[in-house]
Amino acid sequence: MTDRVHPTRGFSPRTELAAQALRPIFARIAKGAVTREQDRVLAHDAVRWLLDAGFGALRVPVRHGGTGATLTETFALLAELAEADSNLPQIFRAHFAFVEGRLHEGDSPQAARWLERVAQGALFGAAMAELTDSTGTATTLTPGPGREGWRLDGTKYYSTGTLYASWIVAVATDGVDRIQLAVPATAPGVTRVDDWDGFGQRLTGSGTTIFENVAVPEGNILGRTPLADFPTNEYFTTYYQLFHLATLAGIGRAIVGDATAFVRPRTRTFGIPGQVAQRHDPLVQGVVGRLSALSFSADTLVEKVAAGLENVFPAWAAGQESGPAFDLAQVQAYQAQQIVAPQVLEAANLLFEVGGASATSATRRLDRHWRNARTLASHNPLVQRQRELGDLVLNGTAFGAQWRARTTDAAPQADPARQHPERVA
Repeated sequence: MTDRVHPTRGFSPRTELAAQALRPIFARIAKGAVTREQDRVLAHDAVRWLLDAGFGALRVPVRHGGTGATLTETFALLAELAEADSNLPQIFRAHFAFVEGRLHEGDSPQAARWLERVAQGALFGAAMAELTDSTGTATTLTPGPGREGWRLDGTKYYSTGTLYASWIVAVATDGVDRIQLAVPATAPGVTRVDDWDGFGQRLTGSGTTIFENVAVPEGNILGRTPLADFPTNEYFTTYYQLFHLATLAGIGRAIVGDATAFVRPRTRTFGIPGQVAQRHDPLVQGVVGRLSALSFSADTLVEKVAAGLENVFPAWAAGQESGPAFDLAQVQAYQAQQIVAPQVLEAANLLFEVGGASATSATRRLDRHWRNARTLASHNPLVQRQRELGDLVLNGTAFGAQWRARTTDAAPQADPARQHPERVA
């Protein structure tokens, strides 16, 4: 962990107390990060420490037993956690999104029931994606025996967080609707497979989940949308992207911290005879200075995107799902992505300029920063979003226009920023 001052100015007293309880846990997680990476030890202990300290309930309102943290406070703490170990925020990504979905439901009894479960320490993973030739859902939900409840069957991939979860949120179809539901992770018929083979983010539990005749009570149905609809949700799109951006910012901080820890005790510089304190070498200073600037840039952009999402949260909590402010928040997230991902990848590569061949030692696992950042950046292709940003600025083509056109059989809707391109350029 770096020696930086934590950016808690503006935290509410309640969130500041939560942060003070969490930071020693973050430090403990950081101490084991290299060992977990080397031996591929799943982070079950770290996840339990966080849940016991109330991390999973940061966004849960106080009246339901949580901290009631704002979005900006939450993402600031997520970046700190990512600095300790970038696997951990991604493990919690689906969980926090589940909470955000319940906040969208307002004060409904169903939302309260799930939020109280979260406050009691439940962790939610996700099983959404499928390996199919085209967009769609093959996982099925059929009536249970005697038409009481439902039965879930199907196979999901990239089920991030499910290996650690107590509940799994999944999407299925009954032939008419697309249905979101939740099942206990240990329910009969649920199989979680640790087969994620990515070279980065290796401990996120992003493997396969198999459902075989899993009982689903009606009360565990979270929502339905017609199969004919291809929903776009600017709030969740922004939210999910912001999770990756905050994690990348945390990696940037960890790179600065590892560079500093590597350089300070060293007394030899390549090409110079005798002993030289490496921290006084102008070339090394220049590299570390660049690393600090790259990290600052990532932090600043994440704060900007979080503030934009914070601006639309009152509308989201009131049940709204779209509008100019939602569009702008989404655009800013993808604009930030274009800068944050390449800058953190640059930092992860530049890190090795401070240490020569000794920096490549497997005992240090400095390569994990590049591998993890590259894997995160690959989740949402930069080249695709770059093109869409250009199409928006030049032609006013809204993000998600292809989906909306498929639903309405109408021409793509123009974004309000078309009349004010300076807002998104």
